[in-house]
Amino acid sequence: MSDAFQYRPKFVDIRVRPPKPGEAPPEQADVFTLKPGERACDHQGCRRAATAKAPKGRGLEGEFYHFCAPHAAEYNKHWDFFAGMNEAEVQQWQADARTGHRPTWAFKASNKSREAAGAAAKAGEAFVDPLGVLAAARKRAEAAKVADSARPMGKLERIALADLDLDITKAAEPAAIRARYHELLKRLHPDANGGDRSTEDKLARVIKAFKVLKAARLA
Repeated sequence: MSDAFQYRPKFVDIRVRPPKPGEAPPEQADVFTLKPGERACDHQGCRRAATAKAPKGRGLEGEFYHFCAPHAAEYNKHWDFFAGMNEAEVQQWQADARTGHRPTWAFKASNKSREAAGAAAKAGEAFVDPLGVLAAARKRAEAAKVADSARPMGKLERIALADLDLDITKAAEPAAIRARYHELLKRLHPDANGGDRSTEDKLARVIKAFKVLKAARLA
């Protein structure tokens, strides 16, 4: 072959930057390492970056879990807005939804009108609250007390309480959650039941449930 048609490679020196001090070689780099600005998936034990949001549940509007795509799909597959409600409560919620969950009033004279206040004064009542100021304040105080006793929880927290055999209809106290966790650890651990390993699956769920509740600051 003549020199005019002789093959000449374009690149004769391809170099790869060596790793910096303390930096792992490319073949040993962790593919799940989060990049700056990324957030870890909220699913317990997942190391992927969170790329999707999922609502926590009824009563927690505006609050979300942050999942990677596979765990977001798994969570949404079993999503149920009415979880924990009986049929009567679901029907009442749907009826209230027609008015946007805003209060409605009947087309008749109110018992807080001037006429009703005058009639009550004539009947000899010591004090009349025609504008309902004190009654409204009392209702707000009662509602706040109920809200404190019934703490809203997301779906993952409700599942975790169920795995700890705690009542999910009432907000469990942190001390009660920790006590039940240690009780189940002692009961299910193979060292405590003669080496029986049939309870290992339940033990794993209990440990995972406690981590979920602790991450949510419930334990």
